[in-house]
Amino acid sequence: MERKIKYEMEFPIHVSPSLLYQYISTPSGMSEWYADNVNSRGQLFTFIWEGSEEEAKLLGKKSGERIKFRWLDDEDTDYFFELRIQVDDITKDVSLMITDFAEEDEVEDGKLLWENMISNLKHVLGSV
Repeated sequence: MERKIKYEMEFPIHVSPSLLYQYISTPSGMSEWYADNVNSRGQLFTFIWEGSEEEAKLLGKKSGERIKFRWLDDEDTDYFFELRIQVDDITKDVSLMITDFAEEDEVEDGKLLWENMISNLKHVLGSV
């Protein structure tokens, strides 16, 4: 299997960190922008898009700050995706930091997908 490449993205979002955290850390919040439906049972999250399902294990979260998952397909790897809220100490600007992995020829597609999903998130939050 080809080694995946880590990439990070930053998206400024004009909303309170506590509200943003609700949308990145709960099944109901993620169902509004990330997937058509999201279910969780303990550490296992099921993401549903147009009839297909993917399962991810919750690796960790810090309330109000970040959430980290690993797709079950990648269970024997170090690959993960993380959504992290960053607040500038001086300006108090809020950004959502995305860390993800993709095969070299799929990094640009992965970034485009995140841009579309974060655009959906901003629309739901009224932060366009």
